[in-house]
Amino acid sequence: METVELSKAGMSVSRVVLGLMRIKNLSDAEIRELVGTARDAGVTMFDHADIYGGSHGCEQRYGDAQAVPESERDQITIQSKVGIRSGYFDFSREHIISSVEQSLAALRTDHLDILLLHRPDTLMEPDEVAEAFDELHAAGKVAAFGVSNHTPGQIELLARSVRQPLVANQLQFSIANAALVAQGLAANIMGLDQSADRDLGILDYSRLNNMTIQTWGSVQKPPPGGVFIGDRENYGPLNEALDELAAAYDVTPDAIAIAWIARHPANMQIVIGTTNPRRVQESATGAAIRLTREEWYRLFTAAGHTLP
Repeated sequence: METVELSKAGMSVSRVVLGLMRIKNLSDAEIRELVGTARDAGVTMFDHADIYGGSHGCEQRYGDAQAVPESERDQITIQSKVGIRSGYFDFSREHIISSVEQSLAALRTDHLDILLLHRPDTLMEPDEVAEAFDELHAAGKVAAFGVSNHTPGQIELLARSVRQPLVANQLQFSIANAALVAQGLAANIMGLDQSADRDLGILDYSRLNNMTIQTWGSVQKPPPGGVFIGDRENYGPLNEALDELAAAYDVTPDAIAIAWIARHPANMQIVIGTTNPRRVQESATGAAIRLTREEWYRLFTAAGHTLP
């Protein structure tokens, strides 16, 4: 498993991250198998959020299953997210601190390695967020901080107040849902939907500022979503290309879809939300494949994106 350096946090983490948003109804044995398979494949980072499975539901299941013994805590990176509540977003100092305390109790750990602010809260007071981060960092309860689904301007607004570096931004990205790169490839073209700037240049901003992009929805279609692998009605050419490359590399189409993300020089981390141990292994295999430029662009255009 390749590693990614979160240099602002002084951390070396696995390229593939296991997202645990769907484990609420798994048994302890199933959670142990899932996490154990990930660790055997070289995955060292695990992604949670306070909202997954209801209020801290998936975090509680992870802690209850004791998937990682406390004696091995320093061998893994635990990340969680905060800010989404029922019907609204909340970056208040009180909610951030309270939610982190509940996450720590549910996960049965004394600290989070990384805390991300989930969806942007337009009512955010940056100085209030800074107070919460300072308190959590000083108490040793959170080692590093970042964001999820934020634009460059929103990050800059936070960074003006927050004293800790913002080390990561978790963003939706896949071959089929590739606005993150597609806009830049079709810039300055009138009448083409792909040329619309939906994220205000977050890809280049992240690379310029040494901020790691973590991709979520890595095998998902654009909203309303679903998996594009095997969807030959809507993504026939893409699935044909995936099948051919999978045969050439002697792997599965899932692995090639992950390899496509891993090939980008932005050095992204890839969050996978599967509960299937086999797909965890396939993702780890795919992350180690280095597609050629020709193969990468073939998949990009097969998904329906335009090269001018």
